[in-house]
Amino acid sequence: MTIMFNTPVPSLPATEEETFRIRFTELSAGYAGHPVLHQLSGSIGRLTSTALVGPNGSGKSTLLGVLAGVIQPTSGELHHTGGRPPAFVPQRGAVGDALPLTVRQTVEMGRWGERGPWRRLTRQDRAAVDSALDRLSIADLAARQLGELSGGQRQRVLIAQGLVQESDLLLLDEPTTALDPEARERIATLLTELTDDGVTVVHATHDLDAARSADACLLLREGRLVGQGQPERLLTPSTLARIWQPA
Repeated sequence: MTIMFNTPVPSLPATEEETFRIRFTELSAGYAGHPVLHQLSGSIGRLTSTALVGPNGSGKSTLLGVLAGVIQPTSGELHHTGGRPPAFVPQRGAVGDALPLTVRQTVEMGRWGERGPWRRLTRQDRAAVDSALDRLSIADLAARQLGELSGGQRQRVLIAQGLVQESDLLLLDEPTTALDPEARERIATLLTELTDDGVTVVHATHDLDAARSADACLLLREGRLVGQGQPERLLTPSTLARIWQPA
């Protein structure tokens, strides 16, 4: 049975619903003629930060796409307990620098799910945008063009676009890739603050320091889930060597 966010989903038992934000069983997904995920079974804890860890091609981005509802599973079950659709922040390259968008306009796009792209924003929408700009310390960049920003600034803008959707589930694809240490630390701190504020965070990452700061990790290799647990128990030298060894 395949379950998507835009269709009714079965509720988990009360005790599990209090613990898990997402649970998936025997989940498979991919693209036309190209299977990527193979029968994954696991869970995402409510009000936690979970890192998806694995080499390129392991299926991290595809799993995020399935959790976001933008990729259709080919088989398996996906149980989602939240009341709002997730907010999805794709990789930095997914939003082109050539687009003539200011920082504020980019963040405002996060409200389109509420209003649609052609309706004027309400006072509540503008307040949400202002709050997200302040939260990411980019209010002073509001009038700047997106393509003029540094990598760290641009990534904070995209995360603000996710925050302004006011979801209790934030999905981020490689939020710290190619950023300098200060920018990586700033984003890692933000993700911790968000879980304290009632948001469940899932992020794909190559940054093992970022993964170690998460509450939990899912280890993927060749589209299969090969480990799940606390970073200090899972991200050991021997385990990581097996994950990154040649197929």
